[in-house]
Amino acid sequence: MSLFRILLLFFFLYLGSENSYGQSLPYQTLLKGLYDSSFPVVKPAQITNLAYYQVLDAREKEEHEVSHLQNATWVGHKTFTLNSVAKLDKNKPVLIYCTVGARSEEIGKKLQKAGFKKVYNLYGGIVHWVNEGRPVFAKGKPTQKVHTYSKPWSVWLSKGEKVY
Repeated sequence: MSLFRILLLFFFLYLGSENSYGQSLPYQTLLKGLYDSSFPVVKPAQITNLAYYQVLDAREKEEHEVSHLQNATWVGHKTFTLNSVAKLDKNKPVLIYCTVGARSEEIGKKLQKAGFKKVYNLYGGIVHWVNEGRPVFAKGKPTQKVHTYSKPWSVWLSKGEKVY
C-alpha cells in the first residue's frame, strides 16, 4: 500500500470518528453540501413523537420495502406526483425523508409549492435515523435492514444491516 493511501485512510478514519452529535464530520460536510440551507430540517433527536407528522418516504419502492420509518407513506422520487399526497392535510406537519435527505428535500419543495404549510426534511435521512438508534420497519415489524441507495452510499451507515 502506498504512503498516500495509508495517509488517506488515516485521514478518513480520523475524520470518520463520531463527534458529540453522533455524526462524523465527513457526513456532516456531505449533508451541508447537499442541502439548501433555507429548507427546514428536523434532526432525529428532535423528534419525540412521529405521530405528530405525516411521514413520507421519498425513496424508490424497492428501498421502502427493505425498511422505512414506522407508518411512513411511500411517495417515491422518480414517480412522485401530487396525486400521491392528495389525501394529506396541508396544515399538518409533514416529515419527508430519503436515504440522506437530497431527494426528500426536492420533493419537499414541491409540497411547499403545492400549499403544504409545514414541510420538514429529516436531517441525514434514514441513514442518520438508524445511526441514532431509531427503529425502522418492514411489513409491520422492526428490522435491522436499511437500503443505502448504493454500495458507495453504504459507507455512511454505521448501524444496521446494509442493503443496496
